[in-house]
Amino acid sequence: MESVEVVAAHHERATVRVGNVFLKIDGDQARTDAEVAAMTLAPVPTPEILWRTPPVLALAALTGSPLGRLGAPSTESSAAWSAAGAAVRMLHDAPLPPRPGRGLDELAAELDRACEWLIATSVLPADLVTRNRRIAEAALRPWRPVFIHGDLQLAHVFVDGDEVTGVIDWSEAASGDAMYDLATLTLGHTEHLGEVIAGYGTDVDLGVIRAWWSLRSLRGVRWLVEHGFDPSAPGCEVDVLKAQAG
Repeated sequence: MESVEVVAAHHERATVRVGNVFLKIDGDQARTDAEVAAMTLAPVPTPEILWRTPPVLALAALTGSPLGRLGAPSTESSAAWSAAGAAVRMLHDAPLPPRPGRGLDELAAELDRACEWLIATSVLPADLVTRNRRIAEAALRPWRPVFIHGDLQLAHVFVDGDEVTGVIDWSEAASGDAMYDLATLTLGHTEHLGEVIAGYGTDVDLGVIRAWWSLRSLRGVRWLVEHGFDPSAPGCEVDVLKAQAG
């Protein structure tokens, strides 16, 4: 009998692995619909969809291993990071997906709520929140929409040697800001930003990427706390915010 491994679980969704099959269980079928549609349209490797019986989506395991994990050094080569940047560029150059992303007003409102909650609950010092908010506001500017993954954590990018073998977890894919994907991929791993940009190419705004590091982390701390995770683990969101404000 195959063992069952819980990959991730919280009150919204769960992912378990049984042998070489990943089972994603999500009560929000619209979110799963969006994920399947994005995987079909994406011009980069994605997991094979084996079957779907709501609320379960079965996906084949990818070869290789994740590019890294937030809070731990990446052991992958510079060439692998550059290959990840090239894959992101391929995605951003693809035709826009039908799903619209968050607009400026919605993002600004989310930033307001996150900062107010962090200060009101004393989860973070007010001065740390305020300094990062000032940095984050640079991300709230008009952009040319592209096809973004929307949650391009380095753990979602699989590599084998110097080759990207696949990208997982497309539930947030939409049209959006290219710099957000680049910032998410390099969050907590700023030392690899140059390698990612080398693969990605031109049209990179380092100031906006830094702004997204703050904005994503400010929003992420609240989400992680409310879903039972620890954003203060070494190298994770709280440490990112401290480094940003330093």
